[in-house]
Amino acid sequence: MNILLVILIIIVIIVLPNIKIVPQAKSYVIERLGSYYETWKNGLHIKIPFIDRVANVVSLKEIVKDFAPQPVITKDNVTMQIDTVVYFQITDPKLYTYGVEYPISAIENLTATTLRNIIGELELDQTLTSRDIINSKMRSILDEATDPWGIKVNRVEVKNILPPKDIQEAMEKQMRAERERREKILQAEGEKKSNILIAEGEKESAILRAEAEMQSKIKRAQGEAEALIKIKKAEAEGIKLLKDAKADSSVLTLKSYETLAKMADGQSTKIIVPSELQSIATIGTTIKEMISEKKTK
Repeated sequence: MNILLVILIIIVIIVLPNIKIVPQAKSYVIERLGSYYETWKNGLHIKIPFIDRVANVVSLKEIVKDFAPQPVITKDNVTMQIDTVVYFQITDPKLYTYGVEYPISAIENLTATTLRNIIGELELDQTLTSRDIINSKMRSILDEATDPWGIKVNRVEVKNILPPKDIQEAMEKQMRAERERREKILQAEGEKKSNILIAEGEKESAILRAEAEMQSKIKRAQGEAEALIKIKKAEAEGIKLLKDAKADSSVLTLKSYETLAKMADGQSTKIIVPSELQSIATIGTTIKEMISEKKTK
């Protein structure tokens, strides 16, 4: 009974610790007798006691490292502080375990030297406006350099670029002056457009007034012409009716007299009556007297 208990204790102490369950997104690097043996993926695994050992537990998730600001010098000899963020992922646990000592520290130092080399080829203004170029160059260089370590660099981002204080103040003054210049330009352009619009409005208003006056004169002239035409047509129709009625010269002369009478409707108007009209008037008076005598009889 004691022997069974001892065996059970030995199994618990020796066998159970050698049963490993590898979780998702993890890898175990296994050594056998001091040499690399295999890499365990997620699942249940059993190692041989005293022969196999877990050399390294590697996370396969993407890792984000924010490195401290590094002093760099630009091409025009301006010293500034730049800090970067590196996104990388372990793709080969074996190379990551045996490829380099302290891989995170190695990536940090490699990032700093690469950044200094890239910034050393750029001037201050280019450095401040070329973040995308710096990021892409650093990612390409770091990815190629870390490939033998089983690491893939996915992204590199320049987080902050801090020039010296005197340069920052000069840049702020320059930006302030630029903003003021743009503001003045915008104000001048606004005033110019406003004056142009006012002038165009006055011009269109004057044109419309002239066109309206012209149209009024045309309509007035057309009305007078139509009225004159109607008067002439009426006179022509009256003459035509007289001719159709076979009126003699006496009737026509009387009509002329009536017209002259209408024209003489005024205190200062003087009319000279021809002798023919006087004789006609005498005949009319004689006829009137004869008619009145007949009525008396």
